[in-house]
Order: sequence, then C-alpha cells, then structure tokens
Amino acid sequence: MEALLVSTAVVALAEIGDKTQLLAIVLAARFKRPWPIIAGIFVATIANHFLAALVGSQVASILEGVWFRYAVGASFIAMAIWTLIPDTLDGVEDKPARFGAFLTTLFAFFLVEMGDKTQIATVALGARFENVIPVTIGTTLGMMIANIPAVFLGDALIRRVPMRAVHIAAALLFLVIGLWVTAQTAGWV
Repeated sequence: MEALLVSTAVVALAEIGDKTQLLAIVLAARFKRPWPIIAGIFVATIANHFLAALVGSQVASILEGVWFRYAVGASFIAMAIWTLIPDTLDGVEDKPARFGAFLTTLFAFFLVEMGDKTQIATVALGARFENVIPVTIGTTLGMMIANIPAVFLGDALIRRVPMRAVHIAAALLFLVIGLWVTAQTAGWV
C-alpha cells in the first residue's frame, strides 16, 4: 500500500506544471473532446509507467546493495532539484491532427513522457519499492489526478494554481523521500 500511496502523491505533485500537463491543455483546446484525450493519457501513462517501474524494479533486483540504495536516495534528491525548474512545451504545432483525439494523445503523451521527470520518478519508485504493479497504478493515478482537471479546466486552472508553491511542495516531497532512503540505508532510522 505504501508503494501505491507514495507513487500517487509523488507523481500528482510532480506533474503539476509539467510539460505533459501543458500538452493535455493544448490537446484539450485543439480537440475540445475531453474523454478521448483522458483515455489517451490513461493508456499512454499505463504503458510508459509500467515499463519505467519494471526497469527500476529490475535494476534494483540486479544491483542490490548499499551503494545502489544510496543512488536511489540521491536520485530522489536530484528529482527535488529538477522539480524546481519549470517546464515548457516546445515544438507543438497548430496544424490539424491526422489521427483524432485519442490516438494523437496516446502517441504524444507516450513520447513526451520519455525522459520526463515523472517517468524518471517512476523508475526511481520502481527501484525503491521493487513492486511494479502498485507503482504503476500509483503513478498512473497521480498522472490522472493532475491531468483530468487540466483537460476540463485547461488554462484557467494553470492561471489560478500557484505553480511555484506546487513545485516547491513536490520538490520537498522528493527531498524527504531521498533523505529517508539515505537515512534508512545508513541505518539512522
């Protein structure tokens, strides 16, 4: 249950103001069809985050040991710093989509999520908990918590929510997890 809850909270906070959330707003404005966009986000996230959690879990099972646990702790601390850097959505063109709302969202989200902070966080969570299914469910739930309101409320939501405060809260959560893993590894807690 811890893997599910931590994964949900980490990704929900990290996703606010992230480039995939900005993409959700752009797609919602372009297509004006929220349900196919939400379905595309859901399917893309499950596929992407399952693979990311699997990679993290497999790497953790191969590289067991104190130094690997320190590396996982350090990766969460690095994510805290990265979270404080605001994302932008570059290269989104305003030409008509060829494949409709669902497929456009599915492919765009899967590709934009590659190497994104929420995907890297999912790898780290997979390594930390070594339990792919709860991490995948949690990170997917976190993505949906952050992106469903973005699809329905779009730009108005982004203008009303203080992004800096959300980024700071997400960074603090990453930092606490990183310090906790490091303290556990050192035998301090």
